[in-house]
Amino acid sequence: MLSEQEIIRRENLQKIIDLGIDPYPPELYEITHSAKEIKDNYQEEVLEDGTKNRLNYQEVSIAGRLMMVRDMGKASFAELQDSSGRIQIYVRRDDICPGEDKTLYNEVYKKLLDIGDFIGIKGYAFKTKVGENSIHVTELKVLAKSLRPLPIVKTDAEGNVHDAFTDPELRYRQRYVDLIVNNGVKETFLKRTKMVNSIREFLNDAGAIEVDTPVLQSIPGGAAARPFITHHNALDIPLYLRIANELYLKRLIVGGFDWVYEFSRNFRNEGMDRTHNPEFTVLEFYVAYKDYFWMMETTEKMLEKAAMDTNGSTKVQVGDKEIDFKAPYKRVSIYDAIKEYTGYDVSEMDEDGLRKVCKELHIETDASMGRGKLIDEIFGEKAEHNFIQPTFIIDYPIEMSPLTKKHRSKPGLVERFELMVNGKEVANAYTELNDPIDQRERFEDQVKLMERGDDEAMYIDHDFLRSLEYGMPPTSGIGFGIDRLAMLFTNQPSIQEVLFFPQMRPEKKDA
Repeated sequence: MLSEQEIIRRENLQKIIDLGIDPYPPELYEITHSAKEIKDNYQEEVLEDGTKNRLNYQEVSIAGRLMMVRDMGKASFAELQDSSGRIQIYVRRDDICPGEDKTLYNEVYKKLLDIGDFIGIKGYAFKTKVGENSIHVTELKVLAKSLRPLPIVKTDAEGNVHDAFTDPELRYRQRYVDLIVNNGVKETFLKRTKMVNSIREFLNDAGAIEVDTPVLQSIPGGAAARPFITHHNALDIPLYLRIANELYLKRLIVGGFDWVYEFSRNFRNEGMDRTHNPEFTVLEFYVAYKDYFWMMETTEKMLEKAAMDTNGSTKVQVGDKEIDFKAPYKRVSIYDAIKEYTGYDVSEMDEDGLRKVCKELHIETDASMGRGKLIDEIFGEKAEHNFIQPTFIIDYPIEMSPLTKKHRSKPGLVERFELMVNGKEVANAYTELNDPIDQRERFEDQVKLMERGDDEAMYIDHDFLRSLEYGMPPTSGIGFGIDRLAMLFTNQPSIQEVLFFPQMRPEKKDA
């Protein structure tokens, strides 16, 4: 069912067509300047007698959305919005219709164009009497008719915003509208791109090789998570959307690459909240002949650079907190972290002892949880949220880390760290397990957990084990949650704010 405004716009569309004007012309429109370039850089030359040098007026050609019109009869001021921002334009009837035919101004511009329509204009830059850089239009062309009205967000003289497009359900579902009408949304995503580019530059300059690995996998390996399952008709086999790219990147280390990385779209069939989306971006990289100590130092350098490149400072504002990515970062063992925030030393406890602690701490458990999962629950519920400044939580129990090398000096532990920032994990790293016999035994332990009902336990990847049997050099690897890093670097409270199109429930009715 069309609204009244939508009906009017369709009628205007037909009238434009009836006037012989193509409302969606196919040919390119040449653009010489952006709105921001004109607003920031145009300067007028004032002669000795105080007059302006008309010859110095800069000829421009730009295109964008019509966002506001102030009609003054035979002339009007309007605002045009392109990808760089908004600029004021001045449209006079006799300039765009110098002959007898005034149809383009009187009928099209004044009556048939609507807010949100795309137009192209040519003219010259000038300053208004109040000193605002603007464009005096001499040519105007319709480029695309908008058939739905935009929300009109207005700010009054006291700074109060009216009719704001703020409903999260609508903003995330109609991100294209959100980007048009809400200032700052585009800046969030531009900052995200800056952050990713900075990280990529760091890795490329260090000699790392960017690679691509499969999204459709026969075994959902490399992490403990519930996968999405699909079916390949031609092969008549189940396939899984990847939950991690780790095992494929390690295969490349076996194959002779010394440092590989990938910005990977991963998929996990889990709940959604302000830090989880079923589709998300992870950066993983693996480096031969390194360990987790080297990886901690590299992580500090990379994030310090990314913060500077993104925001011009190592310090970022996150809500009411100031977080500093300046190296070095504090290092705390997971057992020490649990003891500090619960009072319990769980380092020597068996599964029964851990269940008792969980009960005393009012942490829910189920029969599928082994020792590693129980320790993870205790840390996650009682300790994790306390680490606001970047902190490496190190030296995890072996049961929590089936892909990690045993600790060189601490029995029962592995060489692993997670980077915590603002109370959430943003990175996970290991000295990688490269002993194929030990790795097979760890996978078999995961199968036992799966048999107990743990639907996040790892599958055995026999091809990966075969690759390890050819020999993998000592290696360190890490995975970063790019969406969570973007939340920190852009001061956004939820993952949905840094994803262009977060996962949403289906709409109940047709839009």
